[in-house]
Amino acid sequence: MIIDSIKKRRSFYSIGKEMPVGMDKVEEIIKEAILYTPSPFNSQSARVVLLKGENHTAFWEMVRSAIKKIVSEAAFKSSSEKIDSFSAGYATILFFEDRSVVKSLQNSFPLYKDNFPVWSEQSSGMLQFVIWTALCEQGLGASLQHYNELVEKDVKEKWNLSPDWKLIAQMPFGGRTAEAGDKDFKPIEERFFVF
Repeated sequence: MIIDSIKKRRSFYSIGKEMPVGMDKVEEIIKEAILYTPSPFNSQSARVVLLKGENHTAFWEMVRSAIKKIVSEAAFKSSSEKIDSFSAGYATILFFEDRSVVKSLQNSFPLYKDNFPVWSEQSSGMLQFVIWTALCEQGLGASLQHYNELVEKDVKEKWNLSPDWKLIAQMPFGGRTAEAGDKDFKPIEERFFVF
């Protein structure tokens, strides 16, 4: 049942290069998720980049370099250790939204103009969740990160990506080297209402 898979989806920060499944399976999951995750007006504005090997490492070094420029030396040590944990994984998925698609929808449907950027990000969130859940179902560990503004320009330049693409999130993943921590839940009565 899909709810059981959703319950398995957690943030795994302790990941490594040992993979319980092959990259062919990971790529299949990503492709299927891109095809079948809903998007507003079937706009299909999601763009996904999978970084492996040296490219995966280069991305996290790019993040480290960007952070070093904006935080104190004391704060950098903690941030650098966090980046080490992401870089220790096997690969990273970059999630983008193609703003040219969003702009086209805004022009075609002016009544909903202000909603399309919001709907685009909601669709991206669904795609991230689908992939994250599917990876966890395969025994992989993953987490969702947001270093977007710090590295977006450099990412587009390094991997020759469209200037119309907006970087939304990053998902480092790999084999689990430790279990996820406990998760606390607020009382459901504060979050769910029936009338």
